[in-house]
Amino acid sequence: MQQTLAGQVAIVTGGGSGLGEATCHALGEAGATVLVVDVSGAQAERVAREVREKGWPAVALVADVRNPEDVQSVVDVATAEHGRIDILVNSAGIDHTVAIERMTIEQWDEVIAVNLRGPFLFCKAVLPVMKRQGRGHIVNVASTAAKRAWGQAAAYHASKWGLVGFTRGLGVEGRPYNIKATVLVPGGMRTHFFDRFANTDIPMPDPAKLQDPRAVAELIAFIVSRGDDSVIQEAIVTPLLETSWP
Repeated sequence: MQQTLAGQVAIVTGGGSGLGEATCHALGEAGATVLVVDVSGAQAERVAREVREKGWPAVALVADVRNPEDVQSVVDVATAEHGRIDILVNSAGIDHTVAIERMTIEQWDEVIAVNLRGPFLFCKAVLPVMKRQGRGHIVNVASTAAKRAWGQAAAYHASKWGLVGFTRGLGVEGRPYNIKATVLVPGGMRTHFFDRFANTDIPMPDPAKLQDPRAVAELIAFIVSRGDDSVIQEAIVTPLLETSWP
């Protein structure tokens, strides 16, 4: 891959697994210095080490995206050690596959906190940095759950629909400062995300019909490498053979 992001610094939340992990590799390959952020220190360090072994700079940072102090600490480290933040990819996400009447308030709050509050906190923290630089690009990872609905996923739907709206508002506010905002809407990927269906009556999608997270990660790298005169505000990428799940 051409080193289109050389000299840029990227923060990737949920970077220790799944799409976040693939995105760390894709951005590293494109030339960016990658800060791998995850609630699991072991997972973050593993991914950062694997990125470095390929010859690309990467640092592991432990943070709970729900915690404002953790979020600010990541931003402070990035600016202290690298002097800038060019790219933020909010990829961390969770779900509780539970019917509304059986979902606890704690489960609801956790999904909203990770999937919607987390991106808000990170955006709020990086915006002053990007404003000073006069540029930046934020990618919020939503889901096709923001485009259609299925049972036992009400909190997840709410968080992802909300993330689409939040990103639209972010784009309007960031535009005067040359800060771009993109909402990415991926369909099913071959990650651990579907493991939560193991003890439910929701049928597992056929893994052979899901997409490789690497393909989605490469799209993220493409989106953030566009020229300054345009922005891809929304991108939908689904598996060719599994576009209507469930």
